[in-house]
Amino acid sequence: MSKAPVLEIKGLNVDYGLGEEAVHAVRDVNLTLHRGEVLGLAGESGSGKSTLAYGLTRLLPPPGVISGGQVIYHSDDGEPVDVLSLSNEDLRAFRWAETSIVFQGAMNSLNPVHKVSTQLLDVIKAHDPTSTKAARVARAREMLKLVGISADRMDSYPHQLSGGMRQRVMIGMALALEPRVVIMDEPTTALDVVMQRQILSQLIELRERLGFSVLFITHDLSLLVEFSDRIAIMYGGRIVEEAPAAQLYGESLHPYSDGLLHSFPALRGPRRELTGIPGSPPDTRGMPSGCSFHPRCPKAFEPCADKVPLLGFPDRPGEQTRTVACWLHPAHEPVS
Repeated sequence: MSKAPVLEIKGLNVDYGLGEEAVHAVRDVNLTLHRGEVLGLAGESGSGKSTLAYGLTRLLPPPGVISGGQVIYHSDDGEPVDVLSLSNEDLRAFRWAETSIVFQGAMNSLNPVHKVSTQLLDVIKAHDPTSTKAARVARAREMLKLVGISADRMDSYPHQLSGGMRQRVMIGMALALEPRVVIMDEPTTALDVVMQRQILSQLIELRERLGFSVLFITHDLSLLVEFSDRIAIMYGGRIVEEAPAAQLYGESLHPYSDGLLHSFPALRGPRRELTGIPGSPPDTRGMPSGCSFHPRCPKAFEPCADKVPLLGFPDRPGEQTRTVACWLHPAHEPVS
């Protein structure tokens, strides 16, 4: 039996600009994050991953606008709510307390002129103004300890911490109010591979201990294969494949997913040739007709250039755990 959903993205569309000149950065995305799972979102730069994250949290900078869709949040003790219809006051209460985000380049997101303690305490006080200063300090110390930082570093300034420690502070800040959903937008991009592994291993341990769900966004599919429960692949603003991590790694159905998987070396097993993906990602100001990947696809055939494939369950026996948008595996039941 599948877990209950905690966040459902339904038909989300995000544009930059208005009218005929608008750039359609996210197109009709349907995605579900279940309770307690890590959902990975992968794709090349410019595929719409970060725009999706900022759109579903209503953090889009101008001229970004949400042109359609719903983001349904399922709380533990209440009716489902559409995040896109919340008032500004309700949205302020919702952020950090129910859903938090660790931004891209998170280790540079701390204010350089304020101590770590000040920044942690501000988050807690903003959402729990009736708490005492002693309680807030105790909570901040607990959060630092939780992410592997000694509490005596609370009075340090960001420049006095290493990159990995600043990253851990941001993760601790994101978890300070015990949110049920944590969105991580390429949080380890600027770190070396050893520190990446340490932070991600710690994140998975915290997820198992605290029970929150994670939407993990990265261009590095090799990270997601190891740390995610499910993986969604994004290209040209659309989801083109979604499957359990082991299933996607063992047999990807979309040629784009296969290209990403063959763009990094395997750590174990026989050597294999790294093929990569020819060409460049599409310009969102003028997307190709039909399947947006067809100009780069080695398996493109007649319908690919003219018809947009629907994301759905592939027409193969027993394929109810994955979806794909590809004419090689036409959907017999589209996702709605």
